[in-house]
Amino acid sequence: MKRIILPLAILLLTACSAIPQTEIAGSVNLNNLQPLPTPEGHEEVPLRVAVGAIISPKGTIESYSPLLDYLSKKLNRPVELVQRRTYLEVNDLVEHGEVDIAFVCSGPYVEGHDSFGMELLAAPQVNGKTTYNSLLIVPSDSKAQGMADLRGRVFAFTDPISLTGRLYPAYLVQLLGFTPETFFSKTFFTYSHDEAIRAVASGLADGAAVDSMVYEYTLTSDPSLAEKVKVIQRSPDFGIPPVVVSPLIRPQVRAELQALLLNMGSDPEAKNALSSIGIERFVNIEDSAYDSVRSLVNAAPSSTMQP
Repeated sequence: MKRIILPLAILLLTACSAIPQTEIAGSVNLNNLQPLPTPEGHEEVPLRVAVGAIISPKGTIESYSPLLDYLSKKLNRPVELVQRRTYLEVNDLVEHGEVDIAFVCSGPYVEGHDSFGMELLAAPQVNGKTTYNSLLIVPSDSKAQGMADLRGRVFAFTDPISLTGRLYPAYLVQLLGFTPETFFSKTFFTYSHDEAIRAVASGLADGAAVDSMVYEYTLTSDPSLAEKVKVIQRSPDFGIPPVVVSPLIRPQVRAELQALLLNMGSDPEAKNALSSIGIERFVNIEDSAYDSVRSLVNAAPSSTMQP
């Protein structure tokens, strides 16, 4: 036993003895961490930005390019736009940390927050508000005055989990005592709000429900559509489509991205980037702003339609 105790005692005494003083070469402030520089000979990792299919892929590129250029310049790193066909596919990217930041619809935010902890980063402000609406639209020569008048007609949905483009109109149908499958003669998905507007304008659909901000943006971009479609019903206010991040994101990166977005409203260089997506500035927003969205999600019938 002594042969074991003695060496152990010597080891402990040695370990606890004073350590020779060495010269300190520098200091680290844990409250002011900076990104590590890219190693020489390696390409810089791009910022991956996902944009939900609120508008068509071509429209997304055209409207978001100035914003992506602004982010690239301010962060001094390349920016990569990531697009997917459906909202759920974008949510999947956010859940697994495959994108750094995402612009999503309110319905997908609620689904992502409640299922895997998707985090709010900021919200756009439009006309001084952080709310928007679902607009029920029909061809300009239609006699329909509400959802009840569209029974037996063809209806265009945008995405299976879109708040304004599927959940709200399905809720209106439910109030009439039907499901979309039994109320309409035919339904189909356009996978973007601007394409839903064009489907109605061209007569491909007798009605659709679309994001109010996209409606205004699309008619501004293509004034000819204003003569072909009209709004017959507007929903109550809902929390505006937010900017989100994955719960896996590093706190430092999250803080950097949030500060950049929130400061855009006071940066003259950001004017074009903001106007290109039709907003005034980015602001903070609380999860409670989306409680009305949750209420609708719980009230609206789940879709049996295949996307």
